[in-house]
Amino acid sequence: MIVALQKRKENIVEYLIYMWQVEDLIRACKFDMESIEKQIISQYDQPENVKREIRIWYSELVDMMRQENVMEYGHIQINKNIVIDLSELHLQLLNTSEEAVYKSLYYKALPFIVQLRSKSGGNGISEIETCLTAVYGFLLLKLQCKKISEDTVNAIKQIGVFLAFLAEKHKESCLI
Repeated sequence: MIVALQKRKENIVEYLIYMWQVEDLIRACKFDMESIEKQIISQYDQPENVKREIRIWYSELVDMMRQENVMEYGHIQINKNIVIDLSELHLQLLNTSEEAVYKSLYYKALPFIVQLRSKSGGNGISEIETCLTAVYGFLLLKLQCKKISEDTVNAIKQIGVFLAFLAEKHKESCLI
């Protein structure tokens, strides 16, 4: 909760990746609040009143995941809405003549996006969700200490630069 609040203010892309990880942690704990308490909440060095807020936050996420039937895979609607918002912002930026830098970063990442979509069969998801999924998958591979090809590392770097710029544009748009 503490990390999520901070990331949401600072970088919406990092926030989404973090929230996807939280969803997976909840799944790993089998939606059991005792397990979440033991494995996650107890690790926070916070006063009891803050831990109580964290506990409530996790409990609400567990309830949302159950209600929205994303217990095995997928994302809760509030996270999907952010992806939709980012996708809409992406399209707006592509259609704005003043966004040459954004367009340049997008076109550098585009071959990798196309390649990822063709490999995953992700025709039903947006380019932004494709990018986010690629970055999240890359992070999971790193956490598992899996071998990652140089081509994949280069693709993720390019996609990461593009997403970082989009996150900055999102932050700017929220300040207006």
